[in-house]
Amino acid sequence: MQRIYRTPARDADPSSPRLVLEVDGRALCLSDWLADVAPLAPRTVVDLAAHGFFERASLENALRRGRWRELPTPPALLVPVEPERVGKLLALGKNFREHAAEFGEAVPEEPLFFNKLPETLRAHGERVRVPSWYTARVDHEAELAVVIGKQGWEIDEARAMEHVAGYSVANDLTARTLQKSDRELKYPWFRAKNLEGFCPLGPCFVPRDALDISDLAVTARVRHRDGSSEERQRASTRDLIVSVPQALAWLSRHLTLRVGDIVLMGTPAGVGPLVDGDVVTCAVEGIGELATPIER
Repeated sequence: MQRIYRTPARDADPSSPRLVLEVDGRALCLSDWLADVAPLAPRTVVDLAAHGFFERASLENALRRGRWRELPTPPALLVPVEPERVGKLLALGKNFREHAAEFGEAVPEEPLFFNKLPETLRAHGERVRVPSWYTARVDHEAELAVVIGKQGWEIDEARAMEHVAGYSVANDLTARTLQKSDRELKYPWFRAKNLEGFCPLGPCFVPRDALDISDLAVTARVRHRDGSSEERQRASTRDLIVSVPQALAWLSRHLTLRVGDIVLMGTPAGVGPLVDGDVVTCAVEGIGELATPIER
């Protein structure tokens, strides 16, 4: 298994990111390797993915070349895909039958999408502070995140996976009460999905060729201030109503998917409210755990 992390290179300074390649539990400095062996190569996860660096054959070839410096476990992590390179965050709604049912709603007749802004992205472990004016319900939503590595418009479903660079874990935080009131007014969901920090993403990026996403557990658990914890969400990617290829084909009928765009694949049943001091951990099997402390 290969995972790519972005971590501050020195003194937790996010302006100087370093890329770390984890292979079979070893943390290797990808940034150093690129500087030594491929000085003209891209330096961002998005650009490396677009140039095919993370495809199986290319990555295996890189691991055989040059010297790889081993690092200690990174003390802090950044958002695994450069936020400034993310053009669009597109999210599927009601893509698990049980999630639609828990709100007494039917599965949409065709894929339902909404958008989140790239500036809502937050890293693993980064605190999300709910704005003081909003005192009503905020929910967690654990999701598989799909990172686009090849531009496409009207993508053929049979070849849609060629446009995938890799995967991460997302928490589609939602101001649920605000969402409900806006829907009743026939307003879009935009406000409820785009409060400050409402899209934690991480802890890493996993290349497409390193992971079979056909049957992966998607979970969320919440640890409370008193130390108690509970698992709230658990399902499998096999339960997705709209698959990744179907989602990319449908989206690209309406707009161009560009390198660095991210598609969130929907959340299972079990979404629930978060209070001050909660730490919500969303996970996708094979990728990792994304922890987010909540401040209210």
